[in-house]
This record gives sequence, structure tokens and C-alpha cells, in this order.
Amino acid sequence: MAKALGIGGIFFKSKDPVALMAWYQACLGLSDEAKEYASFAPAAMPSNGATVFSPFKSTTSYFAPSKREFMINFIVDDLDGALKQVADGGGTLVGDVQSFDYGRFGWFVDPDGNKVELWQPNAAA
Repeated sequence: MAKALGIGGIFFKSKDPVALMAWYQACLGLSDEAKEYASFAPAAMPSNGATVFSPFKSTTSYFAPSKREFMINFIVDDLDGALKQVADGGGTLVGDVQSFDYGRFGWFVDPDGNKVELWQPNAAA
């Protein structure tokens, strides 16, 4: 049986993809290798980080206030700093930072109305 080995990309529509990409590059430090995309090398992932594939029930309110049917999650190295950069860049912070055994989470809505989750994994033991 052939198997999926990981997430190869996240692709979505935007009214101004170049401007939205520039916003992410400025606010979250995404690679500026190109104006249309950023890539993440597996070696950059913290040893205690992971890429998660998780369908949610169609009735979930977890993605609110976004009206989109998806939510992107970025692993970050400094949650508080990343949230400040996003707010300084015009993003709208939503909800309170939450802490769990596996890390801290915060959320924002980007200029296109997408809710984005930021995850700072706890340091590896």
C-alpha cells in the first residue's frame, strides 16, 4: 500500500496572494525565497514538534471568527513575540493564549480573514 509521508504544502486562494505572502514574511519571518511561497525544511522543526492532519466536525466553532473551512497552524519559536509581531503588523489577535502539556497556543486572523493558530511546543525533555 502506498502511504502519505507528510504534508507537502498548504494551498489556498487569496484576493492578493503576493501582498498576503509579504505580510506573513514581515510578521512571522517566513522565508522570502520567493514572492509566492515559503518552504519549511524538516530540519527546522523542533525535535518535539509535529505536523498534524486532523479533520474537525463540520459544526466546530474552533475556526471562528473566520468563516473559512480550514485553519493553518504554524510552529513558532517564540509565541509571545510572534503574536506581538502579528498585532503590530495589523493582524487581529483572537482568544487567550492557552497552555497544555505539549505547548502553548495563540490565535490571530490574517488580513484575508483566515484564522491562524500558532504553537510553541514545550522544550524537549
